[in-house]
Amino acid sequence: MVEEVQKHSVHTLVFRSLKRTHDMFVADNGKPVPLDEESHKRKMAIKLRNEYGPVLHMPTSKENLKEKGPQNATDSYGHKQYPANQGQEVEYFVAGVALTADTKIQRMPSESAAQSLAVALPSQAKADANRTAPSGSEYRHPGAADRPQPTTMNSIVMETGNTKNSALIAKKAPTMPKPQWHPPWKLYRVISGHLGWVRCIAVEPGNQWFVTGSADRTIKIWDLASGKLKLSLTGHISTVRGVIVSTRSPYLFSCGEDKQVKCWDLEYNKVIRHYHGHLSAVYGLDLHPTIDVLVTCSRDSTARIWDVRTKASVHTLSGHTNAVATVRCQAAEPQIITGSHDTTIRLWDLVAGKTRVTLTNHKKSVRAVVLHPRHYTFASGSPDNIKQWKFPDGSFIQNLSGHNAIINTLTVNSDGVLVSGADNGTMHLWDWRTGYNFQRVHAAVQPGSLDSESGIFACAFDQSESRLLTAEADKTIKVYREDDTATEETHPVSWKPEIIKRKRF
Repeated sequence: MVEEVQKHSVHTLVFRSLKRTHDMFVADNGKPVPLDEESHKRKMAIKLRNEYGPVLHMPTSKENLKEKGPQNATDSYGHKQYPANQGQEVEYFVAGVALTADTKIQRMPSESAAQSLAVALPSQAKADANRTAPSGSEYRHPGAADRPQPTTMNSIVMETGNTKNSALIAKKAPTMPKPQWHPPWKLYRVISGHLGWVRCIAVEPGNQWFVTGSADRTIKIWDLASGKLKLSLTGHISTVRGVIVSTRSPYLFSCGEDKQVKCWDLEYNKVIRHYHGHLSAVYGLDLHPTIDVLVTCSRDSTARIWDVRTKASVHTLSGHTNAVATVRCQAAEPQIITGSHDTTIRLWDLVAGKTRVTLTNHKKSVRAVVLHPRHYTFASGSPDNIKQWKFPDGSFIQNLSGHNAIINTLTVNSDGVLVSGADNGTMHLWDWRTGYNFQRVHAAVQPGSLDSESGIFACAFDQSESRLLTAEADKTIKVYREDDTATEETHPVSWKPEIIKRKRF
């Protein structure tokens, strides 16, 4: 009933309007004023647009849409097409109002027109247009019309001024910067004297001599300039696994697989202190740079902090679940870093004796840790990778991949040359900043040794950083130095801006 009333009111309004329009074109004497056809059409279009524009754009129901003439085919939108020139008048019914072909405002757009219109529309309007007129190559489920569609890289429209360009927005992958050039290192001396594997090495602060520990249970002191033996110390009853010379006193500290930790007075060449407490072999030790504290690590899965003077065990650092292979100390926090066969690295709070951070990125045992002498960073060595970290929280920096062996030792100098020594006798040299492997060395074993006795257990730079010393399985100490004749032209950096794989795992 309401719909019929609305139709009647609209009919009445249109009839009155057309009547007024007719009266405008009739003279006083009752005769029509001649108007040309174009002017008549234009005035009727303006009249209808101004007064009935909102009505004309109302949705049209099927029962209100009638036509004269035969049925026509439907287009791709499902709407009937009405040819403009068929020699017959076509009526358009909009909300119950009959409009002739002469007064029609618009007809249903074609598919090509809808697509061209969609390009110029904003993103939301474009989505609506796609719902109205889907392309032939894109299938849309009828029930998925209102679902939000994921934006692909190809559908991004960039508007710059009055132009619209489709562009792919891809994040550029990080590339390795050009590494610093380092001269290659060459072997220039081989020192013999031990009767077993040389397991550890350290250079004294004055850079006059260095000390080694061996599987022959002895500690030997060598002249650094000439390579001649100066002194042999005996006292351990098993393999000596770690040695270090104090910078604060004339003391030498050693540890071994006999569970013993010894302090040697080098003025008398005698043991003056023993540090008892470890339950198994002691694999490494380090001295704190500013206080009289010694830290040792052991196969009993613990690290211990000792007071050098009183021999008291200050803390037992528990937490690792397998042998602790290496330990390092520094003055800044965290002051103690350990690497273990349980594949983890732990950063310790020296005062509390508790773990600050546990790094679990490595997948295999960590046998070597080294601190950079100038940067607030460190590196760890494992058969899966060499990884670089940033203090104080152990933030991961990058992987140094390529040394596919059991890494026994790491050392670095202030020029950024990182050296890794492996169980198979290979030694790789890296640029610290970029992780570029600029040299690989595999020195021949000592004549008379087995080929299987090719392994590097420890390495260290001297205090001038001009010499590199390695302790090896062929019972020798090898000394390397930089090649003075090498230049960037003779030994160029074979570098390409490769994509960095900065993965945590």
